[in-house]
Amino acid sequence: MIIYNAEIYSMTKDMHFYGYVEIHNGKIIAVEQGRPVAVSKSDIDAAGGLLFPGFIDAHTHLGIIENGIDFEGDDCNEISDPFTPQLRAIDGINPYDRCFIEARQQGITSVMVSPGSANACGGEILLMKTSGRCVDEMAVRPCGMKFALGENPKSVYSDREETPVTRMATAALIREGLQKAKLYSERLQRFEEHPDEEEPPEYDMKCEALLPLLNGTIKAHFHCHRADDICTAVRIAKEFGLDFVIIHGTGAHLAADLFGEWGISIILGPVLCDRCKPEMKDLELSGAARLYEKGVHIAVCTDHPEIPIQYLPLSAALLVKGGLPREAALRAITSEAADILGVSDRIGRIAVGLDADLVLFRDDPLNIMNDPVFVMINGQIVARAG
Repeated sequence: MIIYNAEIYSMTKDMHFYGYVEIHNGKIIAVEQGRPVAVSKSDIDAAGGLLFPGFIDAHTHLGIIENGIDFEGDDCNEISDPFTPQLRAIDGINPYDRCFIEARQQGITSVMVSPGSANACGGEILLMKTSGRCVDEMAVRPCGMKFALGENPKSVYSDREETPVTRMATAALIREGLQKAKLYSERLQRFEEHPDEEEPPEYDMKCEALLPLLNGTIKAHFHCHRADDICTAVRIAKEFGLDFVIIHGTGAHLAADLFGEWGISIILGPVLCDRCKPEMKDLELSGAARLYEKGVHIAVCTDHPEIPIQYLPLSAALLVKGGLPREAALRAITSEAADILGVSDRIGRIAVGLDADLVLFRDDPLNIMNDPVFVMINGQIVARAG
């Protein structure tokens, strides 16, 4: 299949040009300027439309907190234990939640679905496509381990009269879990190197779940709003040599120069909301621009269902209103999001070898009045205008 006569926004170095994209078996096999030599009836005339990579919402609870359902459809927070790395988001996601349809209709082709922030460690995060009937078929890969600092664990466990009720205790729980996993890993390695001399450690599901984090296969995702909590996340990550990303960061601009100097990445959001709790008191639309100016890597998220997922492009547009360059806002829901999540080998750009996740617009995708002409995932059209 060829999509031709398109204004291509590839989100690569040569970002914007007139040309065509060729697709085979769900992958992009050619991206060229100009017109193809020949086209067939099965090819798609973009009619001068704007072709983008499918949008990425880099932090959601899509399908793990179901639309319009209370406790029965909320599988986001296992509050029986404040440290639960052994939990996997894939086991709690309902792909029949209608919000997957609403995501596709607005060009959102991939989402990071996370357990919640009630626990110091909430579990394994999943990157998945927004089209399909079984999560296993929609999954791209597990990409992170969810941790939470600040207000949420404090409020949940204080109400239960259990630890943690302070920021200190939350950080201590995370350190304790990581240190146990580190020692567990060292014992496993000794056993593998000297099976005749060493005994393997007794199986520990929590430690096993943390091994991909310790060996750098996945990233630590730290829920932090306040700048001081971000500093704690950086401190812990350095102690254990973790690759990490900050989630939310609504107060991060207060130390933008520091975080830029440290080279950290922030998945910013939600931004289309009120300051609904104390740790969000510093939320400003200008925050993203201030972080960007200081060299902080930025993606934007809805935190669905906090903000309905279909408002991801609108959230990016609001950051432009706040001073973020338009190209940076578009990258925050495409290429930069993919880079931060560690999945740029699959999604986030229009480039040879990547998944054919594409969205075509007649005009500016950051204009709330513009819906996609069509949305494609893995080379298949999954939504059309009207």
